[in-house]
Amino acid sequence: MIIKADKNTYFVFDLDDTLYSEIDYLKSAYYAIAIEISNENGKLLCNEMVQIYSSGGNTFEYLLNKFPEKNLSIEKLLYLYRTHYPNISLREGVLEMLFEIKKRDGKIGVITDGRSITQRNKINALGLEDLVDKLVISEEFGYEKPASLLYESFIESGSEMQFYYVGDNLCNDFITPKKLAWCCIGVLDKKSINQQNLSEYAVEYLPHFFINKFTEIEII
Repeated sequence: MIIKADKNTYFVFDLDDTLYSEIDYLKSAYYAIAIEISNENGKLLCNEMVQIYSSGGNTFEYLLNKFPEKNLSIEKLLYLYRTHYPNISLREGVLEMLFEIKKRDGKIGVITDGRSITQRNKINALGLEDLVDKLVISEEFGYEKPASLLYESFIESGSEMQFYYVGDNLCNDFITPKKLAWCCIGVLDKKSINQQNLSEYAVEYLPHFFINKFTEIEII
């Protein structure tokens, strides 16, 4: 897939399970929690937590029952999960694509649902803070996807920008930007936390194109 980028193009990305794999964030958070609870056996405990999650169990309830002496609570575990500084990395081809866009004076934006501290930690851990021209986080903005105001905030009065939107969540990523006549690209991933059963969605929820990897996109 070839896309021409210049000063009149704006590439807007979802964050979780689009620019990186969200399961990696979960594993990173579990490791931070495990180290906090049992520093000497943190790696082993983290592996147990991942296995419980993978089998559909309640990881936090498991921790409460396993370590009653630690005075843990769901609230404390959630706090550790949401505020830890994650060990995550961009998907293959993402950084190269972003560099090519910037080299051609294109703009880069991110729309993401979530808490400010959590999502900003992710942006910083991924090294995106200096590449993203505009970051929209639902908690800071007061709305969640697919609210049109999130997307319209990128549109400048009088400008004639060509918008591209890249996401993964068929429930809420594409329906609004399609209405705004943005070109929508979906990232397919069998490991995605979001359900990607295409047959369950009407055409208005589906992107114009799908990719399996960012290396399938060539910026010229």
